[in-house]
Amino acid sequence: MWQNLSLRGRINLLLALLLALGLAVNIGRQVAEAGPRVQAEDQSVIRLAREFIEMIVADLNEALDPDARLNQIGRDLSRLRHVSIALHDSAGNPLTPPRLGTDADTRGPPAWFVSLVHPEQTAVSVPVSLRGKPGSLVIISHPDDEMAEIWDGIVTQLEVGSVIALALFFLMMKVVGRALAPLQSLAEAMGKLESGHYEARVAPGGAPELAAICTRLNHLAATLGEAVEDKRRLAERAVSLQDIERKEIARELHDEFGPYLFSLRAHASALAKQADGREPSADAVRKHGSAMLEQINALQQFNRRVLERLRPVGLAELGLRQALKSLTRLWRESRPDVAIETSISPALGPTGETADLTIYRIVQEALTNVFRHAGATSVSVVIEPVEQAGGRGCARVRVSDNGRGMEPGQKLGFGLVGMRERILALGGTLNVVSGDGGVTVEALVPTAAT
Repeated sequence: MWQNLSLRGRINLLLALLLALGLAVNIGRQVAEAGPRVQAEDQSVIRLAREFIEMIVADLNEALDPDARLNQIGRDLSRLRHVSIALHDSAGNPLTPPRLGTDADTRGPPAWFVSLVHPEQTAVSVPVSLRGKPGSLVIISHPDDEMAEIWDGIVTQLEVGSVIALALFFLMMKVVGRALAPLQSLAEAMGKLESGHYEARVAPGGAPELAAICTRLNHLAATLGEAVEDKRRLAERAVSLQDIERKEIARELHDEFGPYLFSLRAHASALAKQADGREPSADAVRKHGSAMLEQINALQQFNRRVLERLRPVGLAELGLRQALKSLTRLWRESRPDVAIETSISPALGPTGETADLTIYRIVQEALTNVFRHAGATSVSVVIEPVEQAGGRGCARVRVSDNGRGMEPGQKLGFGLVGMRERILALGGTLNVVSGDGGVTVEALVPTAAT
């Protein structure tokens, strides 16, 4: 049953049990104290009555008619509450009818309460003289009156306490209900988020803790929505970049391969005609053959450049260090006016095939941008290992130049955008910082030993 109750039901049930327990403890305390209280009250009344009677009896002999005065005292004292006083002769026979002297509740306390308290009736005798004969005033306690008063107090306490407990219970129910009201909204918002509706929001309310949870859930929903939108944009951009890359390769193939193939076909046709002739010209054959060799060499170089773009030559065979040395050597040969400083930390161990290719592409794209757009005279390439939170290893790649930097508001090119998406997919980061001293491309690439 407890497992099936809601949080609100559990809190309300606990409150009801606590209030009932508090009321029961208070009533139980009064019941437990009833016996000593009745005994103390009984002894106190008997003592006071005896002292009072002894004081009156001391002045009895001075009355004009002592016997009449004594009878009057007996009748008057019989009306006292909690005690009954009767005049007895020397033989112990009552001369005045005793009265209980109480207007006790006809209902009286229940039998179990009387048996629990079980008071003892006390009787005290005060000697007096009756017409010259000895007699006594007998004081008898009646604890039933005190028990009735205590029981009435318990019943009143139970009734008033029950009303107060019920009022507190309903008040706390309302307070708890208002305090936990955001939980329903939280549950509904979570259901919407689970269904993919990341625009769902919860109005913060209730206790400060619940308000903080609502705020964080709204932030989580906004973050999830942005992540999903970023994922959609990245997928769209990836498709766009692939299309652009295919178009560039197709254009280069058309612009480069087409003329060379057309020229090779023309020279091959000329050689075929020379072969069909009766007297082939050696100079003509040599001329066409040399032209074909030059064009084939050019096609091989172009093919190497295309393959380099698709997959770095020698990266898997030679390793990352040698592939980067070959890349920077080619740039030094083609641009001797730009100083290239390369520093690869000796502590950089195996990074894995995917990380090797990513690092190589970052350096390749950064150097290409430097030589195309920066107008720099020096470039620094630094690759070193770092450790992220959680103990995951990464390689930091930093390419800096002293060129003119980027224009304010200038967007990154497709190459760096593609690199950033690739690195984000691996769990790394890529940042481009431009200033008066040039551009710095810094990336953190997660590594994994192969």
